[in-house]
Amino acid sequence: MGNSKKTYYISVGDGLITELSTVSPWNFKIEATDEEIIQLRHYFDQVYSSDWKGFYRAQLPFIEYHYDSENDEVDNANKRIYEMLYDLGDEQTREHIRTQRLMTKIDEQE
Repeated sequence: MGNSKKTYYISVGDGLITELSTVSPWNFKIEATDEEIIQLRHYFDQVYSSDWKGFYRAQLPFIEYHYDSENDEVDNANKRIYEMLYDLGDEQTREHIRTQRLMTKIDEQE
């Protein structure tokens, strides 16, 4: 594991992190170390595991869910994803996050 940064292409919608810009559509270009990519992958995993918990819960109507901790987990993980992308991203990535107000929209939902 090194501290040298490499270029990665990120697709938030499907949790894709790749070094190849041609593999599939991507939204964000970042420069990150191995450790930063491991952290980003961890946040993506949190979002997807929470999504699955919510999916299963919705299939089981007898489970009460008067509070929504899974949604809070997803919001927190999404917030951290966009914060990381903003910090590590190129100018186009930062501009996209600013103009789409991606971090602000998550804050407004809380």
